[in-house]
Amino acid sequence: MTEPTFLDGNAMAGMLAEVFTMDITVAEGQCNGCGLVGVLAQARVYVDAPGAVVRCAGCDDVLMRVVTSPDRTWLDLRGLTYLQLAT
Repeated sequence: MTEPTFLDGNAMAGMLAEVFTMDITVAEGQCNGCGLVGVLAQARVYVDAPGAVVRCAGCDDVLMRVVTSPDRTWLDLRGLTYLQLAT
């Protein structure tokens, strides 16, 4: 069985640009699972699902899920202790 292919967190830039006005790839977050702190660009992004699944580079726990449709976006951040956005 082959492992799913992932991209780095920079793959989320386009999708999240519709939600956030700043560059989200440099936002710092902390994983609820292992406590790793890092920028979104360091995370692993899987896009083989109906949306995107962002996983921790340290422990592979799910940090974020993003699903978009023509009229709305669902953003699940429950895998993050925090997400810090620079102003």
